[in-house]
Amino acid sequence: MLGQPKPCRRCATITLRRFQRAILLGMLPRPPLAAAATVLCLGLLPGCGGGDAEERDRPAATPPPAQSTEPQPQPRSEGPLTIPRAVPLRESRTGDPAAIKIIRLWSEALRGGDVERASSFWAVPAKVQNGTPVLTLASAADVRLFNGSLACGAMFTSGLGARNGFTIAIFKLTRRPGADCGTGTGQRARTAIRVRQGKIAEWYRLPDDPNVPLPAPDAPQAEPEPPAGPIV
Repeated sequence: MLGQPKPCRRCATITLRRFQRAILLGMLPRPPLAAAATVLCLGLLPGCGGGDAEERDRPAATPPPAQSTEPQPQPRSEGPLTIPRAVPLRESRTGDPAAIKIIRLWSEALRGGDVERASSFWAVPAKVQNGTPVLTLASAADVRLFNGSLACGAMFTSGLGARNGFTIAIFKLTRRPGADCGTGTGQRARTAIRVRQGKIAEWYRLPDDPNVPLPAPDAPQAEPEPPAGPIV
């Protein structure tokens, strides 16, 4: 009798790589959190500025006791798109000048449309998350693909340190050659970036408000088809 087939670890690795490549090839800029919340409110939650007449005619409930107006961090929801817990959502200390220099040089190259130079400031491998599951950029080609997928340029405006060696960098989104930033132009973007040995090793898009973590919808269940042709 034949034994049970051994699990194919190499097959699992190839499948994961195809999944990540498909996400990179299909990556679009994440819509503003406010817009996403508005769509969710209009489409799913009848209590968001609507409801039926019966709901509107009900007497208002007794207001709760007054509480502190200081914003309180909210617990992170769990899901495939959740920002990893090791990644800080807010700054907590002075920024590292060396890391800030690398981040600034990267953003300048990207804003100028020089994807090749922008990619040169990245480590291989590197981890990224831009409204997606956390992806591993395992090759220089992956790094170029990710940088080329960013529809906007970025003007570095500030950077402060955070736990675990991260820098919380704030950018003003700009147009850049070879891409279409569209309505993102002029908006602010927050990122948590970890620089190791002079290279960007981790890059995570953060919510605009650190007290309101990004939602975590379910990941797609079906395996995407591998892209046709070579990845460049």
